[in-house]
Amino acid sequence: MSRDKVHFQQYATEYDPIKIGSIDGTDTEPHDRAIERALWAQYEPDKRVTGDPRHTIFVGRLNPRTTQDTISSEFSKFGKIVKCRLVKDIVTGKSKQYAFVEFDSSSAADKAHRSMHKEYIDGCEIVVEWEAERKLSGWKPRRLGGGFGGRKEAGQLRFGGRDRPFRKPYLS
Repeated sequence: MSRDKVHFQQYATEYDPIKIGSIDGTDTEPHDRAIERALWAQYEPDKRVTGDPRHTIFVGRLNPRTTQDTISSEFSKFGKIVKCRLVKDIVTGKSKQYAFVEFDSSSAADKAHRSMHKEYIDGCEIVVEWEAERKLSGWKPRRLGGGFGGRKEAGQLRFGGRDRPFRKPYLS
């Protein structure tokens, strides 16, 4: 089969843990235990989360000292913010180092998504991605073996997202 005939989607449009663990999205078997855990995990998006997922971005790899006010001020230059939520541990109250920012329009969210990815806030390079929980059917968070990202050293890379899009298969 020639390279031209391969149907190829660079980003995930639905969340299948086996495909997300594959560099080109064509694997049929899990290659690590986290993917197996994601396959068996039961996960339902939180019904209490409100707002428009098309206007919401995920901001990750935040400095533990970054506050919700800092996030709001950094992202407000792209448009009106409807809601900004820095996620914190319910027991300790410490930041989990990620947040969700909802804008009043998809164009403002798109500008923030394009402009802030890999920028620095409080000395840390951040990741900005579209919210996946309510947009990608089958989504599993990282704590259940899913998510995007991962470290090469751990052998648990996930593909199909912005930092690691699927790569075309190498065909001979």
